[in-house]
Amino acid sequence: MSSKLLKKEKNLVTIEFTVTPEEFESAVNKAYLKAKNNINVQGFRKGKAPRHIIEKKYGKSIFYDDALDLAVQEEYPKAVKELNLDVINSPKVDIVKFEVGEEIVLTADVEVMPEVELPEYKGIEVEKTEINVSDEDVEKELKAIQEKNARIVEVNDRAVQKGDFLTIDYAGFVGEEQFEGGTAENQSLEIGSNTFIPGFEEQLIGKSKGEEVKVNVTFPEEYHSEELKGKDAVFNVTIHEIKSKELPAIDDEFAKDVSEFDTLEELKADTRNSLEQKAADSSKVANDNNVITKIVNEAKVDVPEVLIQREIDYLARNYEQQFRQQGFTGHEYDDLINNFVNQYKEGARSQAEFNVKAELVLEAVIKKENITVSEEELTKEVEEVAASYNVEEDRLEAFKESLLQSNKSYIEETLQKRKVINMLVENAVFVEPKEKAEEPAEEANEESKEEEK
Repeated sequence: MSSKLLKKEKNLVTIEFTVTPEEFESAVNKAYLKAKNNINVQGFRKGKAPRHIIEKKYGKSIFYDDALDLAVQEEYPKAVKELNLDVINSPKVDIVKFEVGEEIVLTADVEVMPEVELPEYKGIEVEKTEINVSDEDVEKELKAIQEKNARIVEVNDRAVQKGDFLTIDYAGFVGEEQFEGGTAENQSLEIGSNTFIPGFEEQLIGKSKGEEVKVNVTFPEEYHSEELKGKDAVFNVTIHEIKSKELPAIDDEFAKDVSEFDTLEELKADTRNSLEQKAADSSKVANDNNVITKIVNEAKVDVPEVLIQREIDYLARNYEQQFRQQGFTGHEYDDLINNFVNQYKEGARSQAEFNVKAELVLEAVIKKENITVSEEELTKEVEEVAASYNVEEDRLEAFKESLLQSNKSYIEETLQKRKVINMLVENAVFVEPKEKAEEPAEEANEESKEEEK
């Protein structure tokens, strides 16, 4: 077999490859063996008629179409390998010359991975992201801890306020008719949570325990029930119970109750340390992303549409899976989820295109820098992954071996990408954001104005 590249335009190539008479004869015989059980020939049991008898009855070309398909399936991958092509979709094959007993000539139009023109990525200047922890951040975190340790206590000496928790009965009416689904007993409601129809909760503020209240509302035009959309309604509400959230004082006793520390200052210091560690981690992630984003944006590459569509489908599957994991698993949710997924797809193109371009750019840098993964690195990664699964000691070695055999390529690719990102970040030059860099100049201008005065 011989093959050659006829033309290349951007990511589209046309190749020529051949099938020898011997290869085609082998393919014809395979086509006969595959089809003979479905062919009836008088005088022979089904599936037992020799090939030459079938060809005599139906014509020698009876197996040619199937044989040609089989030959292409056999020879096309060889041509791709010989020409060292990285194809990304199925080929469109045409017959150039077909004469039985002679070499068959075919062409294939196929899309290949695009070439990437990389920018000067070493020493690239990137604005630095630095997340700082303020006193307000520490106070906010302490208040969050305070909220988690709040007590819900019953209220008997005042009326309903925003933030209270009520236990109520209600019955809803449109005109004189009570509507389905508008009745409940001992229903919990947090005032200000906006979980009920707009205007409902506000009308209970200022009311007392045991009071019966008429609440007038109008159902929204986008309400899920067709019978109630835009309708005026009245709810007869009885308030059975009022409860409020009682927050503990943030002091030394609070610190003792919620932590291992004896004083509030120690808790504040630990809280700040924890927030600063999170801030440092977030800053690193942000700076890594800043470097990759800038390099990807400056790289030149024609991203193939087929890869963009694959990435959109991948993102949409993940999006759908999130719904399923939240419990939307029945067939009754299929139409709803499909609508959400289709809407998501419409807006996912730019993200998908960037994701694909980023993959192509990182792969190009890996190839250019000859970034490889050693057996030691591979073994260490497998051990760390295995450790995260908490496998029993007597099964650990077998688990690691299985993990390595079934996921070796994926683990290698993951390590390569990690190494290339680390290399790119280490070689980047981080500069202050423009607005920060301009601040000293502005201050200097203000000082010179003062001196002139």
